[in-house]
Amino acid sequence: MAYDPDNVFARILRGEIPSTRVFEDDEFIAIRDVAPAAPTHILLLPRHEGTTGPADLDAADADWVGRMVILATRIAREQGLDDGYRLVMNCGPHGGQSVPHLHLHLLGGRTLGAFAEPAGIP
Repeated sequence: MAYDPDNVFARILRGEIPSTRVFEDDEFIAIRDVAPAAPTHILLLPRHEGTTGPADLDAADADWVGRMVILATRIAREQGLDDGYRLVMNCGPHGGQSVPHLHLHLLGGRTLGAFAEPAGIP
């Protein structure tokens, strides 16, 4: 998946599309998903462009990706998700990724069901 500088998240980061931000700093923003899959559904977006998804990451990205995960846990606490939550990064079309900009989903606010349906795998 090639990076598209006009993808919806890049446009949100540039302020071209409004969003409900729950956090922002020089490195990341966190926004409420416009089509939530759970009562709390927040997207964490790195501010830099060019990384389409997890498959683009390498060892040099470990520090900022780690900071993104730590930030997600902090936001989860702030959102009152003490009973649990899910962090998800989709990768590619078969993995459910629809926007070619690396992002992390924070989902919670209710008991979450099975992560993926079994596909007849023995």
